[in-house]
Amino acid sequence: MRGGAALAVALHHASYVYLPSLRIQVADWFDPGMAGVLVFFLVSGYIVPASLERRASVRGFWIGRFFRIYPLLAVACLLAILPFLLGVLGLRAGLEQYSPATAVLAHLTMLQDVLNVPNVMNVLWTLSYEMAFYLLIVALFVVDGHRRSAPAAAVLTVVAVAAVALTATGLLTGAYAPAALLSRTAGTGPVVAVTAAGVVVAIAAAMSKRPAPRVAGGLLGGLLAVLLVTANGRLDAWEGLIMLAIMFAGTAVHRAEHGQISRRAGAAACAVVLAGALGTGTWHAAAYGWKAQLAWCATVLAAAAAFAAAWRWRHRRFPRWATGLGTISFSVYLLHPLLLMVAAQFLDVSGREDVAGLAFYVLVLLAVSWASQRWIEAPAQRLGRRLTRPARPDAPVQPQVLAS
Repeated sequence: MRGGAALAVALHHASYVYLPSLRIQVADWFDPGMAGVLVFFLVSGYIVPASLERRASVRGFWIGRFFRIYPLLAVACLLAILPFLLGVLGLRAGLEQYSPATAVLAHLTMLQDVLNVPNVMNVLWTLSYEMAFYLLIVALFVVDGHRRSAPAAAVLTVVAVAAVALTATGLLTGAYAPAALLSRTAGTGPVVAVTAAGVVVAIAAAMSKRPAPRVAGGLLGGLLAVLLVTANGRLDAWEGLIMLAIMFAGTAVHRAEHGQISRRAGAAACAVVLAGALGTGTWHAAAYGWKAQLAWCATVLAAAAAFAAAWRWRHRRFPRWATGLGTISFSVYLLHPLLLMVAAQFLDVSGREDVAGLAFYVLVLLAVSWASQRWIEAPAQRLGRRLTRPARPDAPVQPQVLAS
């Protein structure tokens, strides 16, 4: 699923360069890039909390996440700004107005999209919501509330509905709109600095062996995540909350599958999130016409159907090429914008239909992603596993959670 989702995002962005006319036609009815992102979020919700609980260690979880994400992220970000450092191209639009320290610090937290700092690469916005989700599941874990995924999904959806309703009725407009409210009020630099310090303290405390600091750190991280998503995101509050709700829906599916919650509770949570996602998006898109509403609904339903189908067939053997694509999915996701930058800025291939060029781009992307996974991702993950072995539990975990 991750492999297919990453490729869908890569092809969607490539259509701007290689198939501009087709992209315009498809955009009125469906957004394949967003569909891929929503599948990513569902899969993260399904997998990541189970990884935390299987380790039974907050320390092991954060070390594992660091070595899973940051090595390749650092390389990709460096390559993205390399043309600027060499004086060949400028920075991505909007980024030049921030000091290098603010921009770097925001990206180090991985929360730049909810800190009012433009992403170095367009795809990095999703990592901010992944990071917010990590902080939330750690918060639930340290207070032994990690099985409350279904209620968490429902509550986030209800708050998202309330947020879009307030915005639509004009109660949240202008200076009172939640988008980037903290940064516009206190300044982006101070908000980034305080957030970075808070995240470091929260993670360090949550990794403590002592119960009081562990709980305090976990709750601090969860509070920061909720505050930033609802009051400082680039996305409207309703959309950011729906993204988190979708991830918790994936977790609810996992818990229902393994008997940690009833199947009825899992199905109810998914139904609430699906209805909320369709309703909030349709409500918001009303100002843009019925085609925008239809495109949002088609995108959400396609992502839900794809995840449901894969879950239904989870016990079947998948082809090696499909699982191989899943293995390199993170590299595909992070590296495809760099190849498109080269194609558009240096090879001058944009502005015309070029199916052959698109096919060549995909082949190069897969080859580069394979090499990246083998020589950057895999060694970093092995190092992370060595640093966390043997794992020592820092919270009581039920046997069925370990079995997941």
